[in-house]
Amino acid sequence: MLPRRILRKRRQTPEFVRQESWRYVRLRTGYRRPRGKDSRMRLQRSGSPPLAKIGYGSPSRYRSLHPSGYRDVLVSSVTELDTLRPEEDAVRISGRLGLKKKMEVFEAARAKGFKVLNPPAKAGGGS
Repeated sequence: MLPRRILRKRRQTPEFVRQESWRYVRLRTGYRRPRGKDSRMRLQRSGSPPLAKIGYGSPSRYRSLHPSGYRDVLVSSVTELDTLRPEEDAVRISGRLGLKKKMEVFEAARAKGFKVLNPPAKAGGGS
């Protein structure tokens, strides 16, 4: 399975911008759907930026992936690691755990070869 970032580069989705954000300093570039009655952008006239549409979506098999290419799985105990596969799943340790339990889950995940997306601060990095 290809990582999501490689898939994004390959498809070359356009950069969607807010209508006339290039014209006014007060408008940020974050996309907003144009709704004006006579809006050139809403009518999709030539020379205007593209609108975000359903056809630009990524394939469904890549949609739920972490940018690293792994499936993001929330884990709150060591026993939950038994049902996961290290080559497909990345572990995100639950924030509801205390430091002691987080360290237990982190050490077990690392021993089994999982990528840990949010290693505890005391662990000193992660993999």
